[in-house]
Amino acid sequence: MEKIIKPMSGFTALALSFVTLALGCWLAVEAEDNGWMVFGSILLLAAALILLKGLMIIAPNNAVVLTFFGKYIGTARDNGLFFINPLFARAKVSLRAQSMESNKLKVNDKLGNPIDIAAVIVWRIHDTYKATFDVTGVEEYLKNQSEAAVRHLATSYPYDNIEHEEAHITLRDGGDKVIELLEAELNERLQPGGIRILEARISHLAYASEIAGAMLQRQQATAIVAARTRIVEGAVSMVEMALQKLSEKGIVNLDDEKKATMVSNLMVVLCSERAASPVVNTGSIY
Repeated sequence: MEKIIKPMSGFTALALSFVTLALGCWLAVEAEDNGWMVFGSILLLAAALILLKGLMIIAPNNAVVLTFFGKYIGTARDNGLFFINPLFARAKVSLRAQSMESNKLKVNDKLGNPIDIAAVIVWRIHDTYKATFDVTGVEEYLKNQSEAAVRHLATSYPYDNIEHEEAHITLRDGGDKVIELLEAELNERLQPGGIRILEARISHLAYASEIAGAMLQRQQATAIVAARTRIVEGAVSMVEMALQKLSEKGIVNLDDEKKATMVSNLMVVLCSERAASPVVNTGSIY
């Protein structure tokens, strides 16, 4: 578990190191054959070096993980110049938000159709202890786990609802729900590595090349059937309204045979893909 520590300010140590360094140099110059002055200059110079070694600078959105002979001491997150035990080992960790695009993966969706899918992930390190000590290589860990999450998402839902009409969530039309599911799974998988997902979106989604042509024809056929269904529904409503209006206003009395002929003609006119070319009969209709 990450432990936050606040090191002491380094400006006092920096000033003290300059003073001891200057004194050490002065004693070394003035010592000549005086052994005590030479010994004192060596001690002052060593103290100055120790003070300088204990200084560290932490830039914004960075942290330093401190260990002492293998023991975790804590994590310094404050920005500025600080002084710590010169024997502490330091590991810098970036807390900046970073983005990564996964490779295009070829997987089968819930219905077994091969698809190509990729995602863009925005992430940052949340727990420096886990990112430093619990995983080997944060970026490699992130890449492997994110690809596993994208694969699991793709196999859990159909590409669209053309074959699975009862599907409430599809990869193509799922929108915010699909993003929410992907982010939740990524956070769950990456939590052991101290990584938090800020945003995840599908950047590429398509049928695999070997079935893309067939799926395009299927989508076109489905669209044509849906359009024809809507046209027929509208035509039936219009024919029904025409017959009802003619009957209500008594314009003409039609028996069943004439109604059938009229319905047939109206349906042909209304459902045809081309504009109708009417033929005017100036004689008897019989």
